[in-house]
Amino acid sequence: MQGVILYGPPASGKDTLTVALHQLDGRYQQFRRLKAGPGRTAGYRMTTEDELIALRASGGVVWENRRYESVYVVDAPSLRQQLREAIPVVHLGQVDAIDAVRQAFPDVEWTVVALTCPRDVAERRIVQRQTGDATNRLRAWDETEAVATADITIDTSKTLPDLAAKLVDRAARPSSAATK
Repeated sequence: MQGVILYGPPASGKDTLTVALHQLDGRYQQFRRLKAGPGRTAGYRMTTEDELIALRASGGVVWENRRYESVYVVDAPSLRQQLREAIPVVHLGQVDAIDAVRQAFPDVEWTVVALTCPRDVAERRIVQRQTGDATNRLRAWDETEAVATADITIDTSKTLPDLAAKLVDRAARPSSAATK
């Protein structure tokens, strides 16, 4: 089984690269994290705090973080299901989240992609989204740690999405080709 982790701060290009990956190969599908709280709904499976309490009690939470007055969760049941059906593309912004996903699914060949761009590019992208919380997103951008364990790093201000998708696909394939 294979999976891709796109790691980076807000507006580093996770959504755009996921679309390009899916267009390159339909097996790449965004893993939509659970979200409880206000704000953007696109790219998430909306839930309630009560449902998250039950999921925590069942041991189904792989990773959870709070930001923008919301809770974001990578849940084991949905990720396990998607791994059987596709190559999930998991969007993360915390280094510890990468480790949590790898530990929860140690038999999966995870390709970790660090996405970067200059802060002014991220700021322009954030403002264009018109989410109304540019200050908070830029604070999150500033707080996002660099990841030392990435298989590949892509500056999305210099690499077009289609080329970035090909680079990720190439990075994700070698070990899977060797096991066939």
